[in-house]
Amino acid sequence: MSQQGFPPPRLRIGTRGSPLALFQAHLVRDRLAAAHRGLPAAAMEIVEIRTSGDRIQDRSLADAGGKGLFTKEIEEALYAGSIDLAVHSMKDMPTALPPGLVIPCLLEREDPRDAFLSLRWPSVAALPQGTVVGTSSLRRKAQLLHKRPDLSIIDFRGNVNTRLRKLEDGVAAATLLALAGLRRLGMADRVTAVLEVDEMLPAVAQGAIGVECRADDDVAHRLLAPLADAPTTHCVDAERSLLAVLDGSCRTPIAALARTQGDDLALTALIVSPDGQTLHRTERRGPARDALRLGRDAGEELRRRGGPHFFHA
Repeated sequence: MSQQGFPPPRLRIGTRGSPLALFQAHLVRDRLAAAHRGLPAAAMEIVEIRTSGDRIQDRSLADAGGKGLFTKEIEEALYAGSIDLAVHSMKDMPTALPPGLVIPCLLEREDPRDAFLSLRWPSVAALPQGTVVGTSSLRRKAQLLHKRPDLSIIDFRGNVNTRLRKLEDGVAAATLLALAGLRRLGMADRVTAVLEVDEMLPAVAQGAIGVECRADDDVAHRLLAPLADAPTTHCVDAERSLLAVLDGSCRTPIAALARTQGDDLALTALIVSPDGQTLHRTERRGPARDALRLGRDAGEELRRRGGPHFFHA
């Protein structure tokens, strides 16, 4: 992006091509247009980028390589200058960004909780013994097995519509999805029950949208500044700080949720063995300005309690 012009003659916004990713990119575009009268929506181009995570559907994300599968090609486009901004679901982002790239803007967070979907059963508690539940998330699988070791958990890949079709086809009797994504897609009516956080703690940064740009792109930083939500930033900072300490990836069942109340922040986090048998939970409270420290401290406690081989059992 030109360092001189403000706004640029044409702003290119990179995103994955799934319906949810496109919704999020258009949301960012519309927020930018509303914040800057000289930057109409027509002057912004949504650039769809097919990522490795979108192409690989025959095995789990953990086996395929983890979170970076959904960001690698998009970040390469940022480096190459073929896009100016990249819109991400923050729960898909690795904790360490490539050199020269930053995420200066997090939009206000949607509801971070998980949703239970079933065509037959009203809740997780109502599922009969041995019921098949589909999920591609080790975090969800491990927490489910901790409470319901009698359930049969199978891998469940694909976008929201694909997973709903699998329910209709009887591949599984139930599944879990992020409530935020369903709301953004206008599909909240498909939710059977919303899972409270004491039943299913969400993924780190679930429900948060981040916008990435080049660190030296002053124009991008100026454009994004009005869109950044401070409470969301504090919460995601705490959660991702914890994840970084635990070296979290798609192979490590980790869950965390931070919430702010005024200037204070409360963080709840847990680690759980993949088989669900062992779970460690902790909490932190303190000033929101100390979000990074609170997250690190909680992560260090969980790492000590779990021990060096916890995630490889």
